[in-house]
Amino acid sequence: MDAATQFFRDIQDWVWGPAAWGILLVGGLILTIRLKGYQVTKFGYFMNHTIIDMFRKPENKLNPIVGKGDISPWQALMTSFSATMGVGTLAGTATAIAWGGPGAVFWMWVVGFFGIATKFNEVILACHFRGTNAKGEVLSGPFAYMEKGMKVKWLGRCFAIVFAFFGALGAFGIGNMVQSNSASGALAHVFPGVNRLIIGIIAAFLIGLVIIGGIKSIARVVDKVIPFLAVTAIVTSILIIISSITDVPYAFGLIFRGAFSGTSLTGGVAGVAIMYAVRLGLQRGIFSNEAGLGSGAIAYSAAKSDNPVKTSMWGSFEVFLDTHVMCTLIALVILTQVDLSYISPGFHTANITGAPLVIQSYQNSFFGAQFGGWLMAFMMATFGFTTVIGWAYVGEKCFEYLLGPKWGMKLRIFYRLLILPATVFGAYGGVALIWAIADVMNAFMALPNIIAVVILSGVSAKIASDYFKGKKYEPLPDSFNTESSKKNK
Repeated sequence: MDAATQFFRDIQDWVWGPAAWGILLVGGLILTIRLKGYQVTKFGYFMNHTIIDMFRKPENKLNPIVGKGDISPWQALMTSFSATMGVGTLAGTATAIAWGGPGAVFWMWVVGFFGIATKFNEVILACHFRGTNAKGEVLSGPFAYMEKGMKVKWLGRCFAIVFAFFGALGAFGIGNMVQSNSASGALAHVFPGVNRLIIGIIAAFLIGLVIIGGIKSIARVVDKVIPFLAVTAIVTSILIIISSITDVPYAFGLIFRGAFSGTSLTGGVAGVAIMYAVRLGLQRGIFSNEAGLGSGAIAYSAAKSDNPVKTSMWGSFEVFLDTHVMCTLIALVILTQVDLSYISPGFHTANITGAPLVIQSYQNSFFGAQFGGWLMAFMMATFGFTTVIGWAYVGEKCFEYLLGPKWGMKLRIFYRLLILPATVFGAYGGVALIWAIADVMNAFMALPNIIAVVILSGVSAKIASDYFKGKKYEPLPDSFNTESSKKNK
């Protein structure tokens, strides 16, 4: 276990070096410029035409826009949100603070700001280049726009294979073992006598009941569970923050000083703190909202819509809600409830990172040690459950692409079954190894994806520009050479 952990940490240090920071930040900046500052100039528009419009017109949720796709835009949001709003948001924020100091939160905001534009582009491209498999089900995502959109075909094909390969594997890491490990860790922290292996077995059984039915079964479950969990997490966090409102200015001060001062909470070496703050902010930011990772685009491409921009605005809303709302609330809860003065960025103590740190902050709040622990353990366990479900679909589509339309369809049940033992192993495995594996998988998905999105940003920018000018969208024919596309030809 120690040898494997060190191996993946060495790879992690290499792939998440300064070059990766530059690619992600510069890529996000280029996409923002191509969209003329969409995050700012169209913020009110995409909020008004997503969540606000849904409450103004409740029938939008039940009777979605007619168009290509397998599920409604709302269900696509919940499927994607189930894969993002989980351990990445709760334990991921805590880990960023514990490893990188409070300043890492600022860099999570930066990633989130550019992530709004990044996911907007990703979803447009995934919907524009989407195809179907032999059963007429949507098969799309970064591998689709890499292969079909990039002019240098061999490069696009290589990018697509690399992304799909690590996406199929990543569903076992970021989308499974990390979730089950943190969820079981949360329950074991609150209920010391509980057996983590038993937790993993029970979770695997429940997850199997859902994912065996495919995307429609997944959508029906997350459509009901995610809104309840999100509202519970937001409301309880706000209540805790209000109860310690006098400490909030100090918490924000820690965030901004840690991001720019070059010193740790313990007065560490200048430059070291910023390095860890930037690195952990980028890693945990991507892990939280998955903008740039490309996984969310796979879920959104399954949404019924007559224009990619309408779907992509839900992706923008998701990033904003996950990073700028939920991660900020969790960070403020931690910084106002837990004394972190003994943490120096880059030098962590295992028992104060991830799930235990979030739970401790709730236990120290007015909710009390017992109820606060139960409440957060319940949320983390349930969020972990829904994240595994959402990522099972993401990984399956990558697996299906890799094997081709024929064998991908035949063997996808086998892939779904592999998710279950990974859940059990994750619940019982070592947390350091699992986080290291997840970060490596993230990098090998994010880097080719962000490069491809930047290369194809002219396509997505034109589609967006035409939409805002009121021009009609003309969809492409089926992107893949499947049975359905042959019939179309």
